[in-house]
Order: sequence, then C-alpha cells, then structure tokens
Amino acid sequence: MADLYGSDKATERWDRFYRYLRKHGFHRKAVLEGMSRGGLIVYNWAAKNPDKVACIYADAPVMDITSWPMGKGSSEGSAEDTRRMMEVYGFGSEQEAAEWKGNPLDHAGRIARAGIPVLHVVGDADTVVPVAENTAVFEAEMKRLGAPVKVIHKPGIGHHPHSLNNPEPIVKFILQATGRYGNPCTQAVPGNEFRSAAGWKRAANGIPWNATSRNRCRDGS
Repeated sequence: MADLYGSDKATERWDRFYRYLRKHGFHRKAVLEGMSRGGLIVYNWAAKNPDKVACIYADAPVMDITSWPMGKGSSEGSAEDTRRMMEVYGFGSEQEAAEWKGNPLDHAGRIARAGIPVLHVVGDADTVVPVAENTAVFEAEMKRLGAPVKVIHKPGIGHHPHSLNNPEPIVKFILQATGRYGNPCTQAVPGNEFRSAAGWKRAANGIPWNATSRNRCRDGS
C-alpha cells in the first residue's frame, strides 16, 4: 500500500481486504490508523466508506499531496515519490495533480457529516509533513464544522518518531470510539475476604464481600 499513495488502486485493495475481514468475523466498523503517507489511504478510504469507519488515528499524516510528496510548500518533498504518485494516479502533469480535489483535506466535510472521531498526533518541528500545511488546515475545517477532532502536539519533535512514549491517550481514544472503554472503578472487584487462597473466607471482616468491593471502588483505594 505504501507506494499507492491513497489512489483508487489503494482504496480498491482495501475494499477487498475489508470484505475478507468481514467474511472472517471482524467488526463491520474499522479503526483506521495512518502514519505519514498513510494519511492518504485512511482518509480516502474513509471518505469512500464513511459507514464502515469507527474512528481514525493519524500520526504525522499527509493530508495534501502538494505538501508531500510534491513539496509545493515548505516541505522539500520527494521527487521520486512524486513520480510514482503521479504514475499510480494517472496524472498527466504536476499542474493536474496540484488541482486535484481528492486530498484528505477535501474530505473534511464528509468525515464531519459521518461523525467519525479523529485523533492526530503530530511533531511540531516536522519539516517533512509540516503541520501547518496538513493537520492544522484539516483541524480548523473540522472545528468549523463542529466535528470531533483532537490533535496531540509533540513540541520540538520532527517527523519521527511516530506515536507517543506513553500511548495511553491513543488507546483510550480508540476504546472510547468503539464503545469498549470502561473505568475499572465502576466495576465490582473481589475484596480481600474473597481470596480464599490467602486463607480468607466470605465476610471474614463482618462485611459482605460485594459491599466491600463497591466501597473500594468509590473511594479509589
């Protein structure tokens, strides 16, 4: 997928993969993760299949081909990636590519209407995929449309490394978006008197074990 740059060939391949996963019992709504140029495929596929997407986590994502690989802004871009990208898209010239209206930035309205939760993680010192030309433009449009979008900034970090030292915010975002996040302190857990292997018996301290468990969750201990 890396060298298909989110083109129709890429989305069609994902269509086939989605059907394969569904055939084998996977959920009808996918969690999409795209890093760097992966932003092109996750947003282009999501725009084509908004009813099949639970959420999008994009990390330093390319949101506009004129920024990268074409390097028409502050990024140096990549001449070789530009050549391959134009070939797989079938663009006849760089002007045609620059005027194309199928970038992830162009899909903000469709993503917003579908109510797809979005999380971006970006390095503020990224010179390969500059935040100002990519995520910041998308974030502003999503907020204008009142759509769910969150951006985590990494001050002083460039294009790499991706993700976070502690990925807990990313995991929490995905679990919440898929309805699988739960606060463990709202769930009953066995108290010490229920751990029979340690010699305890039910209500050994005079309090029913389930009451003790609920109290433990309430006070956070």
